[in-house]
Amino acid sequence: MLSSVSFSVVAIFLFVTLLQPSALQAAISSDNGAVDKPSVNDLPSKYLGEFEPSIGFYQSLELAKKSLLYSKQSKYQFIEVHQSKFYGKVLVLDGVIQLTERDADSYNEMMAHIPMFQHRNPKRVLVIGGGDGYVLKEVLKHQSVEHVDHVDLDEDVIRTCETYFPQWGDAWKDPRAHLHICDGAQFVRDTPDQFYDVIIQDSSDPWTVDDDGVMNPLPSGVLYEEDHICQLHRILKPNGILNIQGESFNLPTSLGEIISWRRNMEHCGFTRTRYGSISISSYPTGQIGLLLAEKDAY
Repeated sequence: MLSSVSFSVVAIFLFVTLLQPSALQAAISSDNGAVDKPSVNDLPSKYLGEFEPSIGFYQSLELAKKSLLYSKQSKYQFIEVHQSKFYGKVLVLDGVIQLTERDADSYNEMMAHIPMFQHRNPKRVLVIGGGDGYVLKEVLKHQSVEHVDHVDLDEDVIRTCETYFPQWGDAWKDPRAHLHICDGAQFVRDTPDQFYDVIIQDSSDPWTVDDDGVMNPLPSGVLYEEDHICQLHRILKPNGILNIQGESFNLPTSLGEIISWRRNMEHCGFTRTRYGSISISSYPTGQIGLLLAEKDAY
Protein backbone atom coordinates (compact mmCIF):
# COMPACT_ATOMS: atom_id res chain seq x y z
CA MET A 1 0.00 0.00 0.00
CA LEU A 2 1.44 3.34 -0.99
CA SER A 3 1.19 5.62 2.07
CA SER A 4 3.20 8.48 0.67
CA VAL A 5 4.02 9.70 -2.80
CA SER A 6 7.03 11.56 -4.10
CA PHE A 7 5.98 14.86 -5.61
CA SER A 8 9.01 15.62 -7.76
CA VAL A 9 8.78 14.10 -11.22
CA VAL A 10 5.82 11.83 -11.92
CA ALA A 11 6.15 11.45 -15.66
CA ILE A 12 8.81 12.16 -18.25
CA PHE A 13 8.02 12.87 -21.85
CA LEU A 14 10.04 14.43 -24.64
CA PHE A 15 9.38 18.17 -24.67
CA VAL A 16 9.20 19.57 -28.18
CA THR A 17 8.25 23.07 -29.27
CA LEU A 18 7.10 22.85 -32.86
CA LEU A 19 7.32 26.44 -34.01
CA GLN A 20 9.07 27.05 -37.28
CA PRO A 21 11.75 29.79 -37.14
CA SER A 22 10.22 31.44 -40.18
CA ALA A 23 6.84 31.63 -38.47
CA LEU A 24 8.34 33.11 -35.32
CA GLN A 25 10.28 35.66 -37.36
CA ALA A 26 7.09 36.70 -39.15
CA ALA A 27 5.29 36.98 -35.82
CA ILE A 28 7.79 39.32 -34.19
CA SER A 29 9.01 41.49 -37.09
CA SER A 30 6.87 44.23 -38.57
CA ASP A 31 7.35 45.82 -41.97
CA ASN A 32 9.52 48.59 -40.55
CA GLY A 33 11.81 46.14 -38.78
CA ALA A 34 10.42 46.87 -35.30
CA VAL A 35 9.78 43.98 -32.94
CA ASP A 36 6.11 43.41 -32.12
CA LYS A 37 4.59 41.19 -29.45
CA PRO A 38 3.79 37.79 -31.05
CA SER A 39 0.28 36.42 -31.08
CA VAL A 40 -1.11 32.90 -31.30
CA ASN A 41 -2.91 34.05 -34.43
CA ASP A 42 0.48 34.38 -36.14
CA LEU A 43 1.07 30.63 -36.05
CA PRO A 44 0.66 28.68 -39.30
CA SER A 45 -2.71 26.96 -39.57
CA LYS A 46 -1.13 23.49 -39.35
CA TYR A 47 -0.01 24.22 -35.79
CA LEU A 48 -2.13 24.35 -32.64
CA GLY A 49 -0.31 26.69 -30.29
CA GLU A 50 -0.53 28.53 -27.00
CA PHE A 51 1.29 31.71 -26.02
CA GLU A 52 2.22 32.55 -22.42
CA PRO A 53 2.74 36.34 -22.39
CA SER A 54 4.10 36.46 -18.84
CA ILE A 55 7.25 34.64 -19.98
CA GLY A 56 7.09 35.21 -23.74
CA PHE A 57 6.76 31.50 -24.41
CA TYR A 58 5.20 29.80 -27.45
CA GLN A 59 4.44 26.11 -27.66
CA SER A 60 2.59 24.28 -30.40
CA LEU A 61 1.64 20.87 -31.76
CA GLU A 62 1.85 20.04 -35.43
CA LEU A 63 -1.50 18.96 -36.83
CA ALA A 64 -2.23 16.38 -39.50
CA LYS A 65 -3.60 17.44 -42.86
CA LYS A 66 -7.36 18.10 -42.61
CA SER A 67 -6.95 17.80 -38.85
CA LEU A 68 -10.38 18.91 -37.68
CA LEU A 69 -12.46 15.87 -36.75
CA TYR A 70 -15.24 17.64 -34.87
CA SER A 71 -16.30 21.06 -33.67
CA LYS A 72 -19.29 22.43 -31.81
CA GLN A 73 -20.23 25.54 -29.89
CA SER A 74 -21.76 24.32 -26.64
CA LYS A 75 -23.66 26.48 -24.19
CA TYR A 76 -20.40 27.20 -22.36
CA GLN A 77 -17.44 26.82 -24.74
CA PHE A 78 -16.21 25.98 -28.23
CA ILE A 79 -15.29 22.29 -28.51
CA GLU A 80 -12.86 20.89 -31.07
CA VAL A 81 -11.21 17.53 -31.70
CA HIS A 82 -8.15 17.56 -33.95
CA GLN A 83 -5.87 14.87 -35.30
CA SER A 84 -2.26 15.78 -34.62
CA LYS A 85 0.80 14.49 -36.46
CA PHE A 86 2.57 13.02 -33.43
CA TYR A 87 0.23 13.24 -30.42
CA GLY A 88 -2.88 11.43 -31.67
CA LYS A 89 -6.27 13.05 -31.23
CA VAL A 90 -6.37 16.34 -29.29
CA LEU A 91 -9.27 17.79 -27.28
CA VAL A 92 -9.40 21.59 -27.47
CA LEU A 93 -11.74 23.89 -25.53
CA ASP A 94 -11.91 27.57 -26.47
CA GLY A 95 -8.63 27.21 -28.33
CA VAL A 96 -6.72 25.67 -25.40
CA ILE A 97 -5.36 22.11 -25.48
CA GLN A 98 -7.00 19.99 -22.76
CA LEU A 99 -5.48 16.61 -23.52
CA THR A 100 -3.79 14.53 -26.19
CA GLU A 101 -3.89 10.79 -26.65
CA ARG A 102 -0.12 10.58 -26.34
CA ASP A 103 0.37 12.11 -22.89
CA ALA A 104 -3.05 12.42 -21.24
CA ASP A 105 -1.99 9.70 -18.82
CA SER A 106 0.78 11.92 -17.40
CA TYR A 107 -1.75 14.32 -15.92
CA ASN A 108 -4.89 12.30 -15.36
CA GLU A 109 -3.36 9.27 -13.69
CA MET A 110 -1.53 11.49 -11.22
CA MET A 111 -4.67 13.53 -10.51
CA ALA A 112 -6.55 10.32 -9.72
CA HIS A 113 -4.12 7.89 -8.10
CA ILE A 114 -2.16 10.19 -5.79
CA PRO A 115 -5.22 11.13 -3.68
CA MET A 116 -6.70 7.64 -3.94
CA PHE A 117 -3.53 5.98 -2.64
CA GLN A 118 -3.16 8.64 0.05
CA HIS A 119 -6.47 7.47 1.59
CA ARG A 120 -6.43 4.16 3.44
CA ASN A 121 -9.81 2.93 2.19
CA PRO A 122 -11.59 5.24 -0.29
CA LYS A 123 -15.17 4.14 -0.83
CA ARG A 124 -17.12 7.27 -1.77
CA VAL A 125 -15.53 9.71 -4.21
CA LEU A 126 -16.52 13.02 -5.81
CA VAL A 127 -15.01 14.14 -9.13
CA ILE A 128 -15.67 17.75 -10.15
CA GLY A 129 -14.88 18.59 -13.77
CA GLY A 130 -12.85 16.25 -15.94
CA GLY A 131 -15.55 15.96 -18.58
CA ASP A 132 -13.28 13.79 -20.73
CA GLY A 133 -13.80 10.95 -18.21
CA TYR A 134 -10.12 10.02 -17.78
CA VAL A 135 -9.87 10.82 -14.05
CA LEU A 136 -13.15 9.01 -13.44
CA LYS A 137 -11.85 5.95 -15.32
CA GLU A 138 -8.74 5.83 -13.14
CA VAL A 139 -10.66 6.28 -9.88
CA LEU A 140 -12.87 3.32 -10.74
CA LYS A 141 -9.79 1.06 -10.99
CA HIS A 142 -9.60 1.08 -7.17
CA GLN A 143 -11.47 -1.96 -5.87
CA SER A 144 -12.45 -0.27 -2.62
CA VAL A 145 -14.59 2.30 -4.48
CA GLU A 146 -18.32 1.78 -4.07
CA HIS A 147 -19.79 5.06 -5.35
CA VAL A 148 -18.47 7.97 -7.47
CA ASP A 149 -20.39 11.16 -8.15
CA HIS A 150 -19.09 12.89 -11.26
CA VAL A 151 -20.18 16.51 -11.66
CA ASP A 152 -19.60 18.45 -14.87
CA LEU A 153 -21.27 21.55 -16.28
CA ASP A 154 -21.00 20.83 -20.01
CA GLU A 155 -22.70 17.68 -21.23
CA ASP A 156 -21.48 18.32 -24.77
CA VAL A 157 -17.87 17.75 -23.69
CA ILE A 158 -18.85 14.39 -22.20
CA ARG A 159 -20.71 13.29 -25.33
CA THR A 160 -17.79 14.40 -27.51
CA CYS A 161 -15.32 12.33 -25.49
CA GLU A 162 -17.59 9.30 -25.49
CA THR A 163 -17.35 9.36 -29.29
CA TYR A 164 -13.77 10.45 -29.97
CA PHE A 165 -11.91 9.14 -26.91
CA PRO A 166 -13.61 5.79 -26.20
CA GLN A 167 -10.52 4.43 -24.44
CA TRP A 168 -11.59 6.42 -21.37
CA GLY A 169 -14.90 7.87 -22.58
CA ASP A 170 -16.82 4.79 -21.45
CA ALA A 171 -16.22 5.37 -17.73
CA TRP A 172 -19.84 6.39 -17.14
CA LYS A 173 -21.02 2.88 -18.04
CA ASP A 174 -19.66 1.59 -14.73
CA PRO A 175 -22.62 1.14 -12.33
CA ARG A 176 -20.63 2.79 -9.54
CA ALA A 177 -20.41 6.04 -11.54
CA HIS A 178 -23.20 8.59 -11.21
CA LEU A 179 -23.10 11.55 -13.60
CA HIS A 180 -24.57 14.93 -12.62
CA ILE A 181 -24.78 17.67 -15.27
CA CYS A 182 -24.84 20.76 -13.07
CA ASP A 183 -22.79 23.48 -11.43
CA GLY A 184 -20.04 21.95 -9.30
CA ALA A 185 -20.06 24.66 -6.63
CA GLN A 186 -23.82 24.36 -6.15
CA PHE A 187 -23.62 20.56 -6.01
CA VAL A 188 -21.07 20.84 -3.21
CA ARG A 189 -23.19 23.36 -1.26
CA ASP A 190 -26.14 20.93 -1.44
CA THR A 191 -24.10 17.95 -0.18
CA PRO A 192 -24.41 16.90 3.50
CA ASP A 193 -21.48 17.07 5.90
CA GLN A 194 -18.76 14.40 5.95
CA PHE A 195 -20.01 12.59 2.85
CA TYR A 196 -16.91 11.75 0.77
CA ASP A 197 -13.59 10.03 1.41
CA VAL A 198 -11.83 11.64 -1.58
CA ILE A 199 -12.63 14.68 -3.72
CA ILE A 200 -10.82 15.34 -7.00
CA GLN A 201 -11.40 18.69 -8.66
CA ASP A 202 -10.19 18.50 -12.26
CA SER A 203 -11.43 21.93 -13.29
CA SER A 204 -10.40 24.08 -16.22
CA ASP A 205 -8.19 27.13 -15.75
CA PRO A 206 -9.79 29.80 -13.52
CA TRP A 207 -8.64 32.61 -15.83
CA THR A 208 -7.23 33.51 -19.21
CA VAL A 209 -4.34 35.89 -19.80
CA ASP A 210 -4.42 38.43 -22.64
CA ASP A 211 -1.37 39.11 -24.80
CA ASP A 212 -0.83 42.26 -22.70
CA GLY A 213 -0.74 40.20 -19.49
CA VAL A 214 -4.20 41.11 -18.15
CA MET A 215 -5.87 38.23 -16.31
CA ASN A 216 -9.55 37.65 -17.14
CA PRO A 217 -11.55 35.56 -14.64
CA LEU A 218 -13.51 32.57 -15.96
CA PRO A 219 -16.62 30.96 -14.41
CA SER A 220 -14.49 28.08 -13.08
CA GLY A 221 -12.72 30.60 -10.84
CA VAL A 222 -15.42 30.09 -8.19
CA LEU A 223 -14.02 26.58 -7.65
CA TYR A 224 -10.81 28.13 -6.31
CA GLU A 225 -12.37 30.65 -3.93
CA GLU A 226 -11.95 30.18 -0.20
CA ASP A 227 -15.68 29.67 0.37
CA HIS A 228 -15.76 26.74 -2.04
CA ILE A 229 -12.60 25.19 -0.59
CA CYS A 230 -14.18 25.39 2.87
CA GLN A 231 -17.29 23.69 1.52
CA LEU A 232 -15.11 20.88 0.18
CA HIS A 233 -13.54 20.55 3.63
CA ARG A 234 -17.01 20.36 5.16
CA ILE A 235 -18.23 17.49 2.98
CA LEU A 236 -15.09 15.39 3.44
CA LYS A 237 -15.17 12.64 6.04
CA PRO A 238 -12.51 12.58 8.78
CA ASN A 239 -9.16 11.68 7.17
CA GLY A 240 -10.60 12.80 3.81
CA ILE A 241 -8.36 13.80 0.90
CA LEU A 242 -8.81 16.70 -1.53
CA ASN A 243 -6.88 17.06 -4.79
CA ILE A 244 -7.27 20.00 -7.17
CA GLN A 245 -5.69 21.05 -10.46
CA GLY A 246 -2.89 23.36 -9.37
CA GLU A 247 -1.61 25.20 -12.48
CA SER A 248 2.09 25.64 -13.35
CA PHE A 249 4.70 27.17 -11.05
CA ASN A 250 6.67 28.20 -14.14
CA LEU A 251 4.23 31.03 -14.87
CA PRO A 252 4.36 34.19 -12.71
CA THR A 253 0.63 34.69 -13.23
CA SER A 254 -0.01 31.28 -11.65
CA LEU A 255 2.58 31.17 -8.88
CA GLY A 256 0.92 33.79 -6.70
CA GLU A 257 -2.44 32.07 -7.05
CA ILE A 258 -0.97 28.69 -6.10
CA ILE A 259 0.29 30.22 -2.85
CA SER A 260 -3.12 31.82 -2.25
CA TRP A 261 -5.00 28.55 -2.83
CA ARG A 262 -2.76 26.71 -0.42
CA ARG A 263 -3.38 29.37 2.23
CA ASN A 264 -7.13 29.03 1.62
CA MET A 265 -6.86 25.30 2.25
CA GLU A 266 -5.08 25.92 5.53
CA HIS A 267 -7.60 28.60 6.57
CA CYS A 268 -10.42 26.12 5.89
CA GLY A 269 -8.91 23.57 8.28
CA PHE A 270 -6.84 21.18 6.18
CA THR A 271 -3.96 20.02 8.35
CA ARG A 272 -1.48 19.31 5.55
CA THR A 273 -1.26 20.71 2.01
CA ARG A 274 1.33 19.91 -0.65
CA TYR A 275 2.01 20.89 -4.24
CA GLY A 276 2.87 18.11 -6.69
CA SER A 277 4.62 18.72 -9.99
CA ILE A 278 3.54 16.81 -13.10
CA SER A 279 5.65 16.63 -16.26
CA ILE A 280 3.47 16.66 -19.37
CA SER A 281 4.89 17.72 -22.70
CA SER A 282 1.73 19.08 -24.35
CA TYR A 283 1.07 21.70 -21.63
CA PRO A 284 2.91 25.06 -21.65
CA THR A 285 6.49 24.73 -20.32
CA GLY A 286 5.93 20.96 -20.01
CA GLN A 287 4.68 21.21 -16.44
CA ILE A 288 1.46 21.51 -14.45
CA GLY A 289 0.70 20.91 -10.79
CA LEU A 290 -1.76 19.54 -8.30
CA LEU A 291 -2.59 20.66 -4.77
CA LEU A 292 -3.18 17.80 -2.34
CA ALA A 293 -4.88 18.60 0.98
CA GLU A 294 -5.50 16.26 3.91
CA LYS A 295 -8.31 16.93 6.36
CA ASP A 296 -6.59 15.03 9.16
CA ALA A 297 -3.02 14.15 8.26
CA TYR A 298 -1.94 10.77 9.61
